[in-house]
Amino acid sequence: MTEAVTTRSQPATWRIVLAFLLDLFTAFWVFGFLVASVLGGRTENGFELNGLPAVVFFALVIAYFVIFNRFLGGTIWKRILRAKR
Repeated sequence: MTEAVTTRSQPATWRIVLAFLLDLFTAFWVFGFLVASVLGGRTENGFELNGLPAVVFFALVIAYFVIFNRFLGGTIWKRILRAKR
């Protein structure tokens, strides 16, 4: 008897790298503006985070990657680009 072997195709490396970069860029702008709006730090040209707001920002970015990858099946751009492993 021959058992059918199902091989799952791995995504291309460029998709994974591009998804990571787009996720990082998206998280930077979304969480940056969110933290700057709530804790102060908005400027005419965007935002500037120092001290506690910067720590909160970095914690949110790390939490975004951990929570989405571990519990939600991949980040937003990984899902869009189908770059999940």
